Amino acid sequence: MAETTTAYASAYETAPGSLITRDGQIQWAGLLMGPGTPYEIDRTGITGWDDLPTLDTGDVSRPDRHGAWPGAQWAQPRLVGATVWLLPRTVRDARGVAAGFRDATGADGGEDWLAVRLHGETLAVRARISRRVVPQDRTFVVHGASKASLQWTATDPRRFGSALREARTHLPVAEPGLLWPEEAGETGLGLQWPLDWGVPDPADGATGATGTCAAANGGSATAHPLIEFRGPVRRPTLTRLTDGRQLQYDIVLGPQDVLSVDTEAGTVLLNANASRLYTATTASAPEQLFGLVPGVTELAFRSDDTTPDPRASVTVRWRDAHW
Repeated sequence: MAETTTAYASAYETAPGSLITRDGQIQWAGLLMGPGTPYEIDRTGITGWDDLPTLDTGDVSRPDRHGAWPGAQWAQPRLVGATVWLLPRTVRDARGVAAGFRDATGADGGEDWLAVRLHGETLAVRARISRRVVPQDRTFVVHGASKASLQWTATDPRRFGSALREARTHLPVAEPGLLWPEEAGETGLGLQWPLDWGVPDPADGATGATGTCAAANGGSATAHPLIEFRGPVRRPTLTRLTDGRQLQYDIVLGPQDVLSVDTEAGTVLLNANASRLYTATTASAPEQLFGLVPGVTELAFRSDDTTPDPRASVTVRWRDAHW
């Protein structure tokens, strides 16, 4: 199946940076900052955005020689800082500009999208405000202008593309193949070129689906997709063909059932509310280890159905992940 791009919700639902229209702008939740707004970014720009986060390593020192045995390497949370000028057009606007900035940068504890556009590329992280400094100096009192400082903490240090990507496929079904004419035509009994192999479009729900799809992660970091199995299907399985790692669940899904697997959170939900993590078989890998490495990953959808139902499908959604 061909890959498509769409907008989806929450970390998967709303497109980050939807308000951004030009380079140099920053969107935090619903607040747009940068050129063309009352919240101009200082000429010093932002910090920590394109930096590699501090790394923790599991290296173990060698007891009998120089150096160490290399261990796993994990990035710490990303800290992003920005200096923002509050610049109301008139003194009358000062109260509204300050209130809008204050309301959008409160400590509510929740993570939201922080998106930055540079040189035509919009990347985003899930973050929360960890520091806000707004000097109440004479300039602020008289004109409403202030040089404020913000800091965000992104517990997941990866930056993600604004486009949500999607790959979808159905269960493999045997192709009908060639039909041999029963009566002789003008050219005699036999097949004529071009040959019609009877391979239909799987999107039509017909037979002939290969049961495979390709997920292309255009970033430099591993992406963790959201996977949805739709019934009717028995024991749905999704296999990563590059290394054979798979997700498999001992469950029977009806025509209206959806089994959602969040490989980032490690959850498995039936119809968005009932946990079915316990249905994972012994052949199934831990959900959080089922990632999409940079490049193209071939995936295969299979089941234990004797006669696959053409309505059964799997949908894989992800965002390109960048360091």
